[in-house]
Amino acid sequence: MESEEHLLGLKVMRLTRPTLASAVPITCDSRDLPGNLLNIALQQDPTAVHGLETIMTGQFLLLPQSPVNIYLGETFSSYVCVFNETDQVVNNVAVKVDLQTSSQRLPLSMKPATPALNPDDTVNTVIHYEVKEIGTHILVCEVTYQSALGNTLSFRKFFKIQVLKPLDVKTKFYNAESDDVYLEAQVQNITSGPICLEKVALDASHLFNVTSLNVSSDGTNIFGKITLLQPQASCQFLYCLSPDSKLAADLKMLSGATNIGKLDIVWRSNLGERGRLQTSQLQRIGPVYDDIRLTVIELPNFVNLEELFTFKCKIFNNCERTVELMLILETTEGMSWYGLSGYKLNSLPARGFQEIELKAIPLLPGLRSISGIQLLDTFLKRSYSYNDIGQVFVVSEKDKMIIPCT
Repeated sequence: MESEEHLLGLKVMRLTRPTLASAVPITCDSRDLPGNLLNIALQQDPTAVHGLETIMTGQFLLLPQSPVNIYLGETFSSYVCVFNETDQVVNNVAVKVDLQTSSQRLPLSMKPATPALNPDDTVNTVIHYEVKEIGTHILVCEVTYQSALGNTLSFRKFFKIQVLKPLDVKTKFYNAESDDVYLEAQVQNITSGPICLEKVALDASHLFNVTSLNVSSDGTNIFGKITLLQPQASCQFLYCLSPDSKLAADLKMLSGATNIGKLDIVWRSNLGERGRLQTSQLQRIGPVYDDIRLTVIELPNFVNLEELFTFKCKIFNNCERTVELMLILETTEGMSWYGLSGYKLNSLPARGFQEIELKAIPLLPGLRSISGIQLLDTFLKRSYSYNDIGQVFVVSEKDKMIIPCT
């Protein structure tokens, strides 16, 4: 509360943008009991747009009627006014504004002292601060001045600000066999009003190259020109992260590369008010690789029934020693191997790799998995099995469609 013995007064006002006032459309059929009474009242409403009365389109700006929420990432703006409410001249008027958060105290404004403040004059300060913490904030305004007798006086006022969470971000990671990492991010609007997502980008770690899968081949946004989220609505974004060449060549380092990056989100709310939020470092669970790893590097999507097809695999040696491997091929349902089984491959040096070419014949139509590959470490007598490493769609002659020429 303001103390009566002080010569100065202090007012603090939150600066917020207005909203569009719109009429509430209450109508009825002219044959109903009220007749055209409700329709005429709606047409005469000063906030309604002529000809568009029933779609709640406003044309007047409405000042905030109650305290407006402040959300994390938005800019808090406030107007601080110190005024001389006496008939005396007050000297050396200084205004200091700080913001106390749960972890620190931030100076927002420290203007040089005003030498003399005449009666009815004011000292005005406008502060802007991008809110970076959730929870209770205290705006501390301190005024120092000298009375006509030369006494130094001061007083402080405290204003409580509650900062809320604007978005709920959930992430999922998928580690692909190709060593790519897919990130699915779900962004939900948990504010009290609609927002427009202006930017949702992944600031990837230096170990990965990121590709956004939220744009089409011509660079347009798959969600349209505007990504509008109503309260409690959500939108999902997908990104592909490919390890750089040095990381991909070292499986041990690739398994330990858990830091993916940060999501940078920018949105607009009421009348274009901007907000920005950056997540903490996103982390995935690193894949666990065996000592010997096999991946498919070339595989056709479609193959013909009972016709030979070829695909390529890459074998990685994740050991610190040279290994001698034997390739064993086991026939599985719907797929028969073409070639020798049980023969030794070339020696594979430590941390090295080699490519092999395999051939198979599909025996059944439909979607078929590549399985039944085994690698035997001839020194340790340890075998490594690889199943469902890839899929092909087997097409029979009767399934092929003949497209007529036009």
